[in-house]
Amino acid sequence: MRFFFKIILIFLLNINASYSEVLKVFEFTEDELKTLKTRKVKGETKWSLGYNDNGNFIRAEAEGVGSGLGKEVSINLNKTPFINITWKVEKDLSGIVENSKKGHDFAARVFVVKKTGKTALSNRAVNYVFSSNNSINDSWISPYTKKSIDYVLSTTKDNLNKWVTVKANVKDHFKKLHNLEVNELNGVAIMTDTDNSKLKAISYYQNIYFSSE
Repeated sequence: MRFFFKIILIFLLNINASYSEVLKVFEFTEDELKTLKTRKVKGETKWSLGYNDNGNFIRAEAEGVGSGLGKEVSINLNKTPFINITWKVEKDLSGIVENSKKGHDFAARVFVVKKTGKTALSNRAVNYVFSSNNSINDSWISPYTKKSIDYVLSTTKDNLNKWVTVKANVKDHFKKLHNLEVNELNGVAIMTDTDNSKLKAISYYQNIYFSSE
């Protein structure tokens, strides 16, 4: 009888898992790369595609430059509030002050964007970063705009040159960091930049998706 209940429990857990909603943001393929919007801050980050046992990834290399790749997407945060990111930093930016204008660079970052006006400058963003110098869960207002908040999800102090998978509740973070109730997200972007510090960074992005749990 005990064995029977174990089987039932496993069956129920599998049913619950099957109903978990997942929305993948990036495929990291040649075809997709042609369609992504490029945002150049200074110069252009070098992007190249690759593949490992966990699927496609994109490699970013920046030295004194900074640019991002993004897409407009509609994410229902009431259904899928969690962003999931797998990433790695091979060469970090140790020693810079990341919450200052001169040091506001990150080897890896993922922006989530909510349109709150007619122009891009009016949008609100949470900038999830792989920090070289701060601690996980640290956050601060961008030194360039109060409408973007930097939030540390990973740090090279713990995981330099290691693949790391992290998760964050985007809906909760918009409320906590911007005091904004967000039901729908409008854009996601990745960025590797060293235009302020003039240093060199190398990073990788993989399996970026939203989930219900």
